[in-house]
Amino acid sequence: MLHIKPIFNSLLRSKSGPILLLIQIILSVAIVANASFIIQERLALMQRDSGIKESEVLTFSLYNFDPMIDKTAQNKIDQQILRGLPNVIDATSTNMLPLSGGGWSSTLNLGPDPDTAKKTPQFAMYLGTEHTIDTFGIKLIEGRNFYPHEIKDSLNSSGKLAIISKALAKQTWPDESPLGKVLYEGEDTQITIIGVVDKLQGAWIDSSDLDYSIIQNVDYGGSSYMVRAKPEHHTELQAAITTALLTENPNRVIDRFKSIENLKEGSYRDHQLMITVLTMMVVLLLLITSLGLTGMVMFNIQRRTKQIGTRRALGANKRDIIQYFMVENYLICIVGGVIGGMLALVLGQQLMSLYSLPMVPVIYPIVSVIALLVVTTLAVIVPATKAANISPAMATRSV
Repeated sequence: MLHIKPIFNSLLRSKSGPILLLIQIILSVAIVANASFIIQERLALMQRDSGIKESEVLTFSLYNFDPMIDKTAQNKIDQQILRGLPNVIDATSTNMLPLSGGGWSSTLNLGPDPDTAKKTPQFAMYLGTEHTIDTFGIKLIEGRNFYPHEIKDSLNSSGKLAIISKALAKQTWPDESPLGKVLYEGEDTQITIIGVVDKLQGAWIDSSDLDYSIIQNVDYGGSSYMVRAKPEHHTELQAAITTALLTENPNRVIDRFKSIENLKEGSYRDHQLMITVLTMMVVLLLLITSLGLTGMVMFNIQRRTKQIGTRRALGANKRDIIQYFMVENYLICIVGGVIGGMLALVLGQQLMSLYSLPMVPVIYPIVSVIALLVVTTLAVIVPATKAANISPAMATRSV
């Protein structure tokens, strides 16, 4: 028999310790459940697929200081040099770097009249060449890539084409293929969609529009370049890029070699910090709660030494003594867990209204209570076993 009623009555006779521990358990469950949910949310954000071969794409900045340089022509020469280097899969210049926190974004119209036409969602606008898809390592799932003769040197050129992400296509034309559709930039500039890539994220990781992207057929002669190669070749490739480009034109500076993976880690640094802090907090709360229960059991053992000895003398075995303290532990944990779980849901509603976070699923308080029961079982079993070893002779000793 579990003898719950006498255990409960015993707890009521010394209320202060159990009540303080109950409050601690309530707060622990409420905080642990919400913290665990936030950790899971952040991990899910960090594990989103960008569609890019993040570890393979090496980026760098190239700054020209020669006032006589033809930047458009030099840009084409530099790209050819990069593609000719050993171990390079492909290379291109770019106007912005994915997952970097900065870049170009825009919206376009679905009709020629900007006052009445529906707009696309906000999207990241990449300018690139026929090499951009291969450099990113993204998958073309519909339509085609740009042809070399279609690449323009200016944003003001006519005949503009676009390859868009599947997410943007689904959001803009839910039930239709986007191929052949025309987007309008103002009244006159038309951009025809010729392809769809499976996934391509933009630069802003906290944006709800992260998966909406467009690549336009403009060879942007900016300062950013991307080179795709296996990660094990990146170190030697940095030296080869620097040597090759400075040999061709020494009046410039090459700087900030980083892989897309490095850029992603930097952008998600705050999320990683939050995960680390919340994880430490969860561990500390569970540890403190288990120590509190251990302390209460040890105190009860000292206070009830004669009582335990008497029970042993009347025929209680070691298992009965251990069971007594485990049931006492589970009573406090279950009552505190139920109240704490309800408080966790209330706190989750507040977080949802104040910080636009999703509602905490019921599974998180349940798992938090289960975790607390496991941890406290481990914490109580040692002093409970010590209590079970008290000799029946203790019942005959004077106090």
